[in-house]
Amino acid sequence: MDALEALAARLWPRSFQGAVPYLMLLPAVLVTGLLAIGLVQMADGSLRTLDTATFLPSEFYTLANFKRALTERLFFVVASRSLYGSLIVTVLTLLFAFPYSYVMVRTPSTVLRKVLLIALFLPFFIGQVVRAYGWLIILGNHGLVNEALGLVGVAPLRLLYNYPAVLFGLVQYMLPFAVLMLAPALTAIPEEIEAAAGSLGANWVKTFWYVVLPLARPGFIGAGLVVLTLSLTDFAMPAILGGGSQDFIANAIYDQFFRTSDQGMGSTLALLLVAVGSMLVGAVFALFGAGTLAMGGRK
Repeated sequence: MDALEALAARLWPRSFQGAVPYLMLLPAVLVTGLLAIGLVQMADGSLRTLDTATFLPSEFYTLANFKRALTERLFFVVASRSLYGSLIVTVLTLLFAFPYSYVMVRTPSTVLRKVLLIALFLPFFIGQVVRAYGWLIILGNHGLVNEALGLVGVAPLRLLYNYPAVLFGLVQYMLPFAVLMLAPALTAIPEEIEAAAGSLGANWVKTFWYVVLPLARPGFIGAGLVVLTLSLTDFAMPAILGGGSQDFIANAIYDQFFRTSDQGMGSTLALLLVAVGSMLVGAVFALFGAGTLAMGGRK
């Protein structure tokens, strides 16, 4: 061990200790740099149209891809479906995640808390695609739900390959992320504040509305941003539960790259997705702050 310490001292003298934080940032800088290079390449590809004779990108720059993306009804429908769906999923996920987080944080029962934590983290070990195929089995025409409905005389319902099925799958997928963002915000609220509100005459509803919800605002903002961005860019749930008829913008980008081989249009849609997502996040930051994403900084 003494020899190893001596070797380490020779390779990295104490005078270099101040550079340690910067070295720890190198992996993040490297990943960000690679992402920036990819965006530059997509920006270049978005300005080139597909030559249908050779199936190669054109050698000249043009804004034709952006004109198509902003004027063709197909892309407008897909973009609208993605944006509306992500907003609906965000609202529904927060509505379900908040009581789950509150009970998990405030329950005095250690057994119940452990059960809720296990139920929260278990989906992360399954994977999104596996969960989506699980819902195919449960919600299919001959799935568990329709079989149960058949026992009471209800005809099979079409529960898959529609917009509600995609939203349902996204809410179920996003719920753990929202709970993980809300739980720290609720943990930071002292229980004494709720007790003080009750001692001053406020009932549980008033305490919840005027005390808990305002103080949990950073968690709502952080969870909402995470759910909104992940839902807006999701690929698996629309592809599997939508059956190809309820595509989101990520599915359209995939089709352009790998089915029609139009890399220019795929790059254009990807850049527009990045732009829309960045504007939404920027608008939330400007109006409400960064919430729990501020890492303990000023809100």
